[in-house]
This record gives sequence, structure tokens and C-alpha cells, in this order.
Amino acid sequence: MISIGSARSERHSFEATRKRWDTVPVSEIQPESRLLMLMPSGRWCAILAGSLIATVQLLTVEERLTFDVASVRPADPEAGRGGGIKPLPGGEAYDAKNVSVKLMFSLMHKIPMRQITGGPGWFETALWDVKAKAAQPSSIDDLHTMFQNLLADEFQLKFHKEVKQGAVYILSVDKGGPKMKVNETPQNFDIPIRPTGPAEFAGVRVPMPYLTWFLSNILQREERPVIDRTGLTGNYDFALSFAPELPPGVDTKDLPPGMMDRPTIFNALRDQLGLKLDPQKGPVEMYVIDSAEKPPAK
Repeated sequence: MISIGSARSERHSFEATRKRWDTVPVSEIQPESRLLMLMPSGRWCAILAGSLIATVQLLTVEERLTFDVASVRPADPEAGRGGGIKPLPGGEAYDAKNVSVKLMFSLMHKIPMRQITGGPGWFETALWDVKAKAAQPSSIDDLHTMFQNLLADEFQLKFHKEVKQGAVYILSVDKGGPKMKVNETPQNFDIPIRPTGPAEFAGVRVPMPYLTWFLSNILQREERPVIDRTGLTGNYDFALSFAPELPPGVDTKDLPPGMMDRPTIFNALRDQLGLKLDPQKGPVEMYVIDSAEKPPAK
């Protein structure tokens, strides 16, 4: 600790040195000495440097987001195959029922499941129930980060990303401009895109990252990830209907009347949302699961 008297003494010494420098022409002072003229003496420099480092450390250290309470259990085998995952109203909780770790990982990282490789066999086949509650209402992005950390902690999950050039779809705004309605209402923590019928969907407060993830899953057979290049940063409402791409051998007589008369997903995006998909080469992210362990029975 520096005493008041010591600080005054050093300040007096510094002022005396400045006065001596004031009597010397600037042209005769060496460059490094000119810098010293503008700087306090050594101990003051140390104090200022230490304060600056401490401030930078405080600004760069971020708190790890986690749920306050969480329960992870194997799903009831008698519950059947139905299940789902969603945030609950209020922004304080997330529920998953009868879902695999791979599906949860896909949703929380907004990456199609086909772009997730590696991991033990149960990573995709074993089903789980998850109940998690945050300490306070949080944004949907923060809830997703909490869920990512929950998966990492509960399943001792370790993974890395690999990026390679490959076939992609670029999502951009069509020349006529977007046809979606801007939605500026507060976050309601509901699922942004819900089915309203076969190959029919309603979008409410949909951000572009979610739409690209949704389209990547719709275009499963294409095996091209969708990359957002729209430049749209808001949330949007829309209705989307299209003719689905059917597997070989499906009898169209069993489909709802008029379904196959609808436009393709590509034309529907252009006509109904004002967006377009262009096939290009681009970065393809692959998430490689290095290791995962089942949590101990509780």
C-alpha cells in the first residue's frame, strides 16, 4: 500500500522533473524522454497499469449461464414414442419429454442432426426426460445456452466443430423484398414455427436463424445446410404451404386433395415470404461428438 506522504513525495519529484524539462528545448530531448514527460513516475505507472488490467479482466470474464434447478432422467419406456421439447411461458423453464440427446443437441445448437457425427450409439437412441428451471426470466438465447451447458454437464459431453466447403443453400431476400410481417411483440417463449396441416406452417416471431434451421430440416433429402444471407435481424410472422417432396413409391391418392398442386418449397418461399434459396458452395459446419456418458441413476 502507498501512503499519502509517499504519494505526495513522488508527485513533488515528478513536478520538479517536469520543471527541469521545461527549460530544455524540445528538439534536444530524446524521443523516449518526451514520452516520460507525459507519464507519471514508476509507482504511479504500476498503479494505473494494475487498475487497467483489473478493469479489462472484469469486462472479459463472463458468467457461465446455467439453470438453477434441473432434473435429467431416462424416459418411461411405457410412454410410447411421442415427445417433444419446448420452453415454458415466462422464460424461466424448459421441458423435454421422450427425446434423445442428439435431438436436444440439434435444437439447442440449431444444427441439423445430419451434421452431427460421432458419439456412442445411445446418444441417438436412448430417450430422456428433462425439466430445468432458471433462477429468473431469461431470453430464449440465454435459455438455449443454459440447456447447452446442461447437456455438457449432465452427459459429460465433449465435442468439436469442423468446417469444410460443400454444397449449401443461401437464403436471401428476393428482388421484390420480404413479404413477411414484422413482429415486435415481447418474447412469448412459444415454438416459432408450428404445423397447421400437412406441409402447412404458421410462423410467429420467427428470427432468421430459426428459419434457416427449419428449412435445413425440411430439405433433409437435399443434404444442404441453409445459410442466412438475408440481412434481416427482426422477428417475423408468416404462413407457408408447399408441396412436399415425397419418398419413392408413395401413392398420391392417399394425400389430402390439392396438396401436390401447391408450389415447391422454393417457389413457396419466393411467393409467400419474399425469400429465395440459391444452391452454392459454402462453409458446412459439422459437430463431432468426441465423448459422452450417461448420467448416474438417481
